[in-house]
Amino acid sequence: MKADNKNIDLSINLNRARLLIVDDEERLLTSLKELLIANHYQVDTALGGKNSCIQLMKQQYDLVLLDLRMGDFSGHQVMDFMSEHQINAATIVVSGESTFSAVSKALRRGAYDYLKKPYVPEELLATVENALQKKLLEKAHNAMQIRLKKSEELHRYIVNSSPDIVFMLDKEGRFTFINNKVESVLGYHKRELLGQHYEVIINDKDAERAGYIFKDSEQSGRTTRTLELHLKSRGDSRAQRYFEVTVFPIESSSVTGKQSANNRSLRQLIGTYGTARDITERKEAEDFINFQAYHDLLTRLPNRALFKDRLSLAITHAKRNTHGLAVMFLDLDRFKIVNDTLGHAMGDRLLQSVSMRLENCLREGDTLSRFGGDEFTLLLPDISSKECARKIARKVINVLKEPFMLGEHEVFVGVSVGIAMYEEAGKSVEQLIQNADIAMYHVKRRGKDGYQFYSDTMNVTCSNRLKIERDMRNALDNKEFRVYYQPQINAATDGIIGVEALIRWHHPERGIIYPSEFIPLAEETKLIVDISEWVLKTACAEVKSWITAGHENIRLAVNFSPSQVEHPRFVSMLFKQLEEYDFPPENLEIELTENVIMNDLEHMIQKLSKLADHGITIAIDDFGTGYSSLNYLHKLPIHTLKVDQSFVHDIQSSENEACIVNAIVAMAHGLKLNIVAEGVETASQLEYLKSLGCHEIQGFFFGKARPADETIQLINRNVQSKAS
Repeated sequence: MKADNKNIDLSINLNRARLLIVDDEERLLTSLKELLIANHYQVDTALGGKNSCIQLMKQQYDLVLLDLRMGDFSGHQVMDFMSEHQINAATIVVSGESTFSAVSKALRRGAYDYLKKPYVPEELLATVENALQKKLLEKAHNAMQIRLKKSEELHRYIVNSSPDIVFMLDKEGRFTFINNKVESVLGYHKRELLGQHYEVIINDKDAERAGYIFKDSEQSGRTTRTLELHLKSRGDSRAQRYFEVTVFPIESSSVTGKQSANNRSLRQLIGTYGTARDITERKEAEDFINFQAYHDLLTRLPNRALFKDRLSLAITHAKRNTHGLAVMFLDLDRFKIVNDTLGHAMGDRLLQSVSMRLENCLREGDTLSRFGGDEFTLLLPDISSKECARKIARKVINVLKEPFMLGEHEVFVGVSVGIAMYEEAGKSVEQLIQNADIAMYHVKRRGKDGYQFYSDTMNVTCSNRLKIERDMRNALDNKEFRVYYQPQINAATDGIIGVEALIRWHHPERGIIYPSEFIPLAEETKLIVDISEWVLKTACAEVKSWITAGHENIRLAVNFSPSQVEHPRFVSMLFKQLEEYDFPPENLEIELTENVIMNDLEHMIQKLSKLADHGITIAIDDFGTGYSSLNYLHKLPIHTLKVDQSFVHDIQSSENEACIVNAIVAMAHGLKLNIVAEGVETASQLEYLKSLGCHEIQGFFFGKARPADETIQLINRNVQSKAS
């Protein structure tokens, strides 16, 4: 055994683990390699899938971090290559490809986990460590199995120290020997069982099956038999336990080996030797794993996999019996506000409370599932008409209108319900779920907190919406977004004193798409956070290069989405990004709308005060179009008011048509705030705003927004003209 132990490596030093990073973007390879090396891992990189296959054949790795979308050889192909060549390395997918199909394929091919780009460094490091720990445990487990097998072969008859119940039966099936384990597992004393038939400890429902493995081996034609059985505990005080029972026939030694080999009829069975291993915990673990695979652990509801399975059965039943059925897609309307305001723990409690209320709306045979996040699906089989579905939808809406108590907080949520009727809205599982989802989004657009049946007229609009959403999800990875800059002009000197960062989408088929066409959808799908962060990082990097080149006073104005600003860690994340790009805080101006500020004024005061103390200037964008109360201007550290372009357009030849602009400029002067006029397009508008004392001008009169290279050229020409 000592010699064997030397050949079994039961440990992997995580700090010496060798990792391979596979991606077709060299920049991502470099950044990820630096992160892992900084955490003491040995790291190699492969640029593209084909190079990774070469590396994997040359070097043994513990872990592979793999991108899915690579031009020469996809991540799925790399995993297939590893499987074909029996390369035993753990795999973590780090990719921007986040479709259900891509993730599902990766996990089916054995990927340990999936991380979406851009990844969170702490999450990635934790996932890497967990994957390596799992590999360690698997290796240790395999080694232990080998040792146990050898130990069983060498010590089969050391029964009293066995972890299993070990027993011997005579030819009639009566106990002639049983070890001490029976006392601790089943509660029997050995003397109670000796001489008794084995049936006394077999559960009644398993008696017939037990007879099969204990009958004469000459009849069964097998020497060793194994079966899982329920064994009785002594009395009723203990729960029923599950055992794996293995029996071996004991034959007479009076017949020679040669005779028994040539003439099986000479073999004499004198008894049975067997073991009974308690597998109750294993069976419970298997049941739990099975539950995990088909249920949401937070709400204990069926998950989407089980829902689809039940929907498939319901469709088959509906076809056979010509019954109707309905699928409802439910999305909570104000869940995000609760989650962001009170925290994820309260958000989880809310989801649990919602699921309990919804279960009370169900009929017998209905299936409620948590589809993901704050989305639920409801299967209504054997439904006779739309009116029945309508009644249940109204019941769902009404039951969720009642307030929820989360600790000391009383919160209100609503629900948007989309309904797809079989066969009107589809005949397949995917069609019914997708069309119920489409109907739900129509409720969202109409004002939320209601229900809508799917109709064919929705398909055209939603198919276009889904295409744009799909393209937009790929746009960041494909580098289709660009930051354009619109100059901000000093009204007194005509010099360029700042630029506003604006996003443009260079679509490969449709050309340039302007923000008004995709930003609302980005906000709805929550992609706006990733897009806005990309705009800030890109703009900081580009404008920082201008500052380094000599334009120290140039100011960068950036719009922030409500999702970013409302995040609890908005301030710390912004400071971290400025530090990362070494961008001077005094050169940054953040633009917020009045509505964002007024959503949570008290918290906004704290956040903006920290930003202002750091040197960042704060501007109110589209001023005059939001809340009518101006009391917040005294409470917040506001530096700039930006007059909405709709008011600037009102400036014509007569002064009375620009009375709103007059009032805003006068108020800004009184509050000693900087004033910027947006949307200036004509010379008359420019002169009028200058006469009012407007400090800065922005608009098409000075040109449209331009890419970075054109903007810096414009700034350089402006500086040269002022110098001359």
